[in-house]
Amino acid sequence: MLLVPAALHHGGAIRAGGCRAGDRTLAVGKEIPYLGDMIRSRLTSKSQTTIPQAVRATLGLQPGDEIGYVVENGQVILTRVSAAAEQDDPFATFSEWNSVADQHAYAGL
Repeated sequence: MLLVPAALHHGGAIRAGGCRAGDRTLAVGKEIPYLGDMIRSRLTSKSQTTIPQAVRATLGLQPGDEIGYVVENGQVILTRVSAAAEQDDPFATFSEWNSVADQHAYAGL
């Protein structure tokens, strides 16, 4: 899928012929209004990348944390895999049931 940023999409004029010199329209696509704010990193020859600091901070990632990928409709969602999710307890990931009081109340079950 070829993605077209909104700033480059000129009034619906997406040409089937693709890009031309001086023309900023693309062959086929979907508008991405946030492309200008997109955080980028580069893939190494060993298929490795550094997760940018802003992404690490947003997800609360620390060295050694596990991350998960969900691939859907040509897009990828990156998320932090919590220790609770690794325990195969589907309810442990619900923050409303994961307070200290809940842990004490249900510890003996």
